[in-house]
Amino acid sequence: MNQKNLRFPRKDPNQFFHTMRSRVNAYFEDNNIKKTGNWTMYLKTFVMFAIYFVPFILILVLGMPNWAAIIMYFIMGLGLSGIGLSIMHDANHGAYSKNKYVNKIMGLSLNLVGGSSFTWDIQHNVLHHTYTNIYELDEDIDDKPFLRLSPHGKYKKYHKFQHLYAMFLYSLATVSWIAMKDFRQLRAYNSSGMTEKSGRNPKTETAIMILTKSLYFFYIIALPIMLGISWWVVLLGFIIMHMVAGVFITTIFQLAHVVEGPEHHAPHPSGTMENTWAIHQLQTTANFAHYNPIISWYIGGLNYQIEHHLFPHICHIHYRHISKIVKETALEFDLPYYENKWFTTAVISHLRVLKEFGKEPKMAVA
Repeated sequence: MNQKNLRFPRKDPNQFFHTMRSRVNAYFEDNNIKKTGNWTMYLKTFVMFAIYFVPFILILVLGMPNWAAIIMYFIMGLGLSGIGLSIMHDANHGAYSKNKYVNKIMGLSLNLVGGSSFTWDIQHNVLHHTYTNIYELDEDIDDKPFLRLSPHGKYKKYHKFQHLYAMFLYSLATVSWIAMKDFRQLRAYNSSGMTEKSGRNPKTETAIMILTKSLYFFYIIALPIMLGISWWVVLLGFIIMHMVAGVFITTIFQLAHVVEGPEHHAPHPSGTMENTWAIHQLQTTANFAHYNPIISWYIGGLNYQIEHHLFPHICHIHYRHISKIVKETALEFDLPYYENKWFTTAVISHLRVLKEFGKEPKMAVA
């Protein structure tokens, strides 16, 4: 089913979302707080860019031993995932700043580290946030090479081992993303008309992608080699950097939707889903590790995925404060609020779900 033909009911007779949104708005108004970022967000931006760029500069100018350069690339991987999870994510949601141009500039930080803010915007903001965990509409749970992330996905015999090899595949995610996935998505969005529907020009977006990808691969691979860094150190370091980022970024997003609790759906045959969009978000999303401030800081509050999905235009620095409101309102309306207390329990839950999805589907009995 095409996303154009799927709808969520607009009528909410119990006024759940209206009630919750009013309470969240009152929190910001009563405390005279803006919903976007503040100095803590700007400080985090500086730190994340420093974790990424300072080790790279040291590699270029110090002439350090090969083993030390590899360690620097590992640290860069932490910075890369931090930029993706904490900076560009909020910016591309319009939550980093009240100024749309600041959001645009900070959103382009994804291009700076090899990605495409345009294709990410369509996949994440348009498809994932609208059709969360709906097979064939939410690209995050589409059939992947060697991974079945939905009970509605196509089954292959090797899926029975996916809970064993998934983390290794996650480590390859950002390399695949910047080298192939962005181009494949752009071609699909251009041909389907989604690029023009979003107000962009297909030729312009194609040119931007080619230019920014070329600049990225020049500064991250060609420049160090030109400055005398051994080619194998550069390539190995590049791979290690992206393996670190791939594991962090991919795992964090999987812990929100592919764990025990959240539901998986196929598009309703009628073309209208059973529940409103807000209730659907509660049914398909989970939080984790609320009580770990270090994890919460580093991953941009994405352990509060329920709050993020319901209020994507609110900066993540506020999620901890509004989570109590969201949880109390959900329970008041007898709606689910899925959460794993610890990061480790969320990871274990994710692996259990992968193992379950790896089982051969039972044939329907006539």
